[in-house]
Amino acid sequence: MVAVEDAEFWDDHQAVLDCLREPTPRVPSWFGYDERGSELFERITELPTYYLTRVERDLLRRHATAMADAVGGRDVVELGSGSAKKTRLLLDACVGRGGTTYLPVDVSREMLQTSGAMLRTAVPGLTVQGLWGRYEAALDWLRGNRTGPLLVAFLGSNLGNATPLERAALLAEIGATLQPGDQFLVSADLEKSAAEFETCYNDPPPRSAFAEFRLNYLRHLNRRFAADFALDSFRPVAHYDSSTSTVEGHLYSTRTQTVSLPALSHTLRLRRGESLNVGYSSKFTAHGLRAELAGHGFTPQEQWTDDTWQYGIFLFRRIGNDSPQR
Repeated sequence: MVAVEDAEFWDDHQAVLDCLREPTPRVPSWFGYDERGSELFERITELPTYYLTRVERDLLRRHATAMADAVGGRDVVELGSGSAKKTRLLLDACVGRGGTTYLPVDVSREMLQTSGAMLRTAVPGLTVQGLWGRYEAALDWLRGNRTGPLLVAFLGSNLGNATPLERAALLAEIGATLQPGDQFLVSADLEKSAAEFETCYNDPPPRSAFAEFRLNYLRHLNRRFAADFALDSFRPVAHYDSSTSTVEGHLYSTRTQTVSLPALSHTLRLRRGESLNVGYSSKFTAHGLRAELAGHGFTPQEQWTDDTWQYGIFLFRRIGNDSPQR
């Protein structure tokens, strides 16, 4: 496993401060995926109401052969690889077409170690080299260490887990990493009703995986920055904003409170009913996704969609070196 970022990358003081100073204070998305957060997210994927993992796994199961045919022989980089259980379906098909190197990228060192050991045993012939760090650091490392054609995979509808500005910056980084002919495989959750999204992104009684996952952001801040968030003073709820096509996970303060973050020299004041944002999940249309990717030098190649849940996996090809200014 390669550490592509300093081991203290969690302590990005300025990024955390910038987010906490937004009109609705926000915690950076990567803070959800420490060791405990990664385990809690795996519990989320098992909720009966959380369709994304189940539908994506089914698409991969049904179309992995076609995807591997379209990808051909190239190294596979996966951003936010997590347990890589779904990705194994694609990797199995790719290895059947020749030697494949898999480079999973994740902020959880423990998850990289666990998933790497599983894949080396389960997929004979697969070479695994984990990249521990945030996406941007891994992409920067790849620009100097690539050995051949690349496929960057971004599954789990993770492209939506950022603000529009953050997403544009990340797509620019991906575009700057890939060369003409390289490919980008991305999954996207397509627009549906608010009721469907809010059922998916909140716990069905008596489950608590989403609540624990969102509260773990505060536990992580307490640990990293000597903060004094009282976890029992927040109520986790997700809602869908149709004006922005985004599901937002919030922690609503159940009382007026002042939170100290000494290591950041910052104090956060919340009135009862005010919230912290601990998660974005943007939703797309297929046309809108293609248009957005075109702005970063990608042209569509193939797509595999689920008509029932309106979820898709899309394959794009990098067509030029022209990418927006970063």
